[in-house]
Amino acid sequence: MSPATETRLQSRSLALSLSEMQSGRALSRAAACDLIRCSDDLLPELLSSARAAKERFKPGVITYSRKVFIPLTNLCRDYCGYCVFRRDPGDPGAHTMTPEEVLEVVHRGQKLGCTEALFSLGDKPELAFPEMRRTLQRLGYRSTLHYLEEMCELVLRESTLLPHPNPGLMSAEWIRRLSAVSPSMGLMLESTNAALLKAGAAHDNAPDKLPARRLRTIEDAGKQGVPFTTGLLIGIGESVEDRVDTLLAIRDLHERYGHIQEVIVQNFRAKPGIPMQNFPEPSLGEMLRTVAVARLLMPRVNIQAPPNLSAPYYDELLDAGINDWGGVSPLTPDFINPEKPWPHLEELRVRTQARGFKLEARLPVYPEFLPRALNRPGLLRDRVRAAADAQGYARRAA
Repeated sequence: MSPATETRLQSRSLALSLSEMQSGRALSRAAACDLIRCSDDLLPELLSSARAAKERFKPGVITYSRKVFIPLTNLCRDYCGYCVFRRDPGDPGAHTMTPEEVLEVVHRGQKLGCTEALFSLGDKPELAFPEMRRTLQRLGYRSTLHYLEEMCELVLRESTLLPHPNPGLMSAEWIRRLSAVSPSMGLMLESTNAALLKAGAAHDNAPDKLPARRLRTIEDAGKQGVPFTTGLLIGIGESVEDRVDTLLAIRDLHERYGHIQEVIVQNFRAKPGIPMQNFPEPSLGEMLRTVAVARLLMPRVNIQAPPNLSAPYYDELLDAGINDWGGVSPLTPDFINPEKPWPHLEELRVRTQARGFKLEARLPVYPEFLPRALNRPGLLRDRVRAAADAQGYARRAA
């Protein structure tokens, strides 16, 4: 087949796929796979359709959450091939924060106008490490999740920030407990491809990354109506069809429960010293295609991509249909990708405006999900009500 013939066939397939979506029908797997594979010649048409879909959803506005990043513990029982965050006990930099350290970061963030305390931590490290069990005992807690629960409540009691925990796999009972002290929570699905747990693959020796277990946690959150953040990680050995399947799994859960407040499209970045240090990184073109297909598959869901992981060209992601930059901190680094600093908030505003959008600061829970948080009794409801303006954004200006 000649290149010209292949381009014509791709163009016809793209037109049919976009027509399928514009007719009001949900984009099919086959159509999404066609779109995510489109040629460079057809990419502008895909991006144009995705940006138009975003504008029908939330016209003129791009949001972000002004946050502090709290790495409660970097001990973790999973060994993912792309991770520089996790540590074993005794490794350089291994640390579990004390309540005093948590509050010190939170209070500094509050002075800078932050509204989110993002808790990131290893998945149940006490199950693997007796050192973590001793640390928890010394602090007065039975498990890492018990400690996280208390730290979320501490943030609510002692600051104006709202906690957003990302503790890994959770039971339905722990989702219930943590939702009483946080307006939203999250767990990255990453990929539905279970082959990534094979020897030598990205999730080798990472039992908590089994897709079925992560889908169960996200579903349990849906059954309880908890506003939930999830997403996919691209460039870790999956195929483009796997990316579509991961997005479809998220879409299916949202269609059943209506609780997915945000879908993150995150790109793998290689780092020295990790097992995947020589893995090729996804190109900007791959990111644009994946973001655009995510938008077209879920036209009324918030789609986010981290700006620091696509610098210096992150503003191009606005043309692919994102409506949110995620959490951006004026204080703490991205402990998951420490070599990739957040853009300065003024730069983020200028580059967002240059693409035709207004930058708005939001809370860790999105405006349309605020009623769920406000329906909960007690201190959480009071803190959310005090933090939100009349439109459901953060009270402080962007």
